[in-house]
Amino acid sequence: MSAPSVVIAGCGDVGSRLASQLLVSGWEVHGLRRDISRLPAGVIGIAGDLFSKACPDTWPIGGVDYLVYCAAATDHDEAGYRAAYVQGLKHVLEWLGDYGQEPKHLLFVSSSSVYGQQNGEWVDETSPTQAKGYSGQVMLEAEQVALTSGIPASIVRLTGIYGPGREWLLTQVRQGYRVAVDPPLYGNRIHADDAAGLLAFLLRHLEKGGSLEQVYIGVDDAPAPLAEVVAWLREYLGVTQWSEDASVRRAGSKQCSNARIKALGWTPTYPTYREGYAAILKG
Repeated sequence: MSAPSVVIAGCGDVGSRLASQLLVSGWEVHGLRRDISRLPAGVIGIAGDLFSKACPDTWPIGGVDYLVYCAAATDHDEAGYRAAYVQGLKHVLEWLGDYGQEPKHLLFVSSSSVYGQQNGEWVDETSPTQAKGYSGQVMLEAEQVALTSGIPASIVRLTGIYGPGREWLLTQVRQGYRVAVDPPLYGNRIHADDAAGLLAFLLRHLEKGGSLEQVYIGVDDAPAPLAEVVAWLREYLGVTQWSEDASVRRAGSKQCSNARIKALGWTPTYPTYREGYAAILKG
């Protein structure tokens, strides 16, 4: 039996982590990005641009069992989001059509920004999507492109990804970051390795003959008030001073549930921010 093949379109940080996990399992992994020299060893590079309608010259000509669309916006405005998530996905779907390729399943990596709940409510995959900003609204548009593509598809709505190289909060805490305590501003997060691991878990589940729901939320086990996370990091890092110009975040909040994906058998390596940030800081 030949190894299952996957194209990871937008093989950046999370995509590369996913590729490495699948390679260990013996998968044939094709990774699409502009600079293929940055792909993990063993990944078959597709040098291409999701923003271009032209199919890359190195697009695989054989069968493609699975497609993971894991893009990132280059420009953080509405046009940039639409180019990355809507048009980019349409381009990839066209390239599949050009080669007569029919993947068994498409995983579209989306965002919890599609939920606009503001008052600390618990949110799951059945909650109404009330995106307030353009990012969530464009994501919802892109999700529909995936779900109506003609390929069996599932949406994975990742929450705030952190990990090596994604250390914005650590930097802010070191600079004396302050955050409102009351009402609590809940944050949702997932370590980059767990984000990749969740995607790998879903692909392996499919390859074993399992079925998937249309939507999953990717989040750790314990959404927590941002003030609690900041206080824990301050103590862990030994930060004792507040910066005079420290930011004070006052925004809406929600608590995302991972019950659906855990019921399928997935378990995060870093179940809370404590394990995840400790792993980063220990190097």
